[in-house]
Amino acid sequence: MKRFNKIILPLVAVAFFASCSSQKNVAYFQNAQEVDLSNSQYLYDARIMPKDQLTITVSTTNDEAAVPFNLTVPTPMTAGQRSSYSQAMLQMYLVDNDGNINFPVIGQVHVGGLTKSQAEKTILEKIRPFMAAAENPIVTVRMTGYQISVIGEVAHPGTFTVSREKISILEALAQAGDLTIYGQRKNVQLIREDSTGMKSIHYFDLTDANIINSPYFYLQQNDVVNVTPNKAKAQNSSVGSMTTLWFSATSILISLTSLLYNILKN
Repeated sequence: MKRFNKIILPLVAVAFFASCSSQKNVAYFQNAQEVDLSNSQYLYDARIMPKDQLTITVSTTNDEAAVPFNLTVPTPMTAGQRSSYSQAMLQMYLVDNDGNINFPVIGQVHVGGLTKSQAEKTILEKIRPFMAAAENPIVTVRMTGYQISVIGEVAHPGTFTVSREKISILEALAQAGDLTIYGQRKNVQLIREDSTGMKSIHYFDLTDANIINSPYFYLQQNDVVNVTPNKAKAQNSSVGSMTTLWFSATSILISLTSLLYNILKN
């Protein structure tokens, strides 16, 4: 019995500590009760970036007053043998590398780096002089090309369109089906390009609840999230490559041996 205990108890202890260690590498927000969330009380608002596509609508009480500011794409309609056009959709504005758009009547407007509400206010101030004093126009700006990409050790890597123009690092990973068991929770990378074209890389530790207070917790359009593989995946990949190489070498050696045997035999 004593001999049995000497063998089994160490094995149980090793298994217990191994399970604890693996849990620390996998579980998210392990220190959630220790994190001060007072700094996270703010509402994120996406900023317009170069190459963004925008739809901009101007609304007025007098419909004719808004017509010059709403560029529409005519859609062909067929009625019998005659063709006519309907104003089915608004034309999109592409933000250039300098952060500008060409808006009807008022010309070039700088919107790069602005939030939607700031862009709406800027355009509103510029179109007021072209309208009657009694008019109270409303400008609505929407982003149509807000996308993020998630690659690496996730269940469903890919590029995702964000319809509500706001997404956190956790929501992005959830859209990609969460990390696989081989993904490094403590070394998730964020690749970002700012409005000047400068690239930067930032790191997240998903086991640390302090990521909620990170200035990079909410993603910008065109951000790329990369989940790197852990040591187990790297070792499996290495073992797989070595096994393939070993079998190839063994097969060649057997073939050469067989060939030499037949030559010497004759």
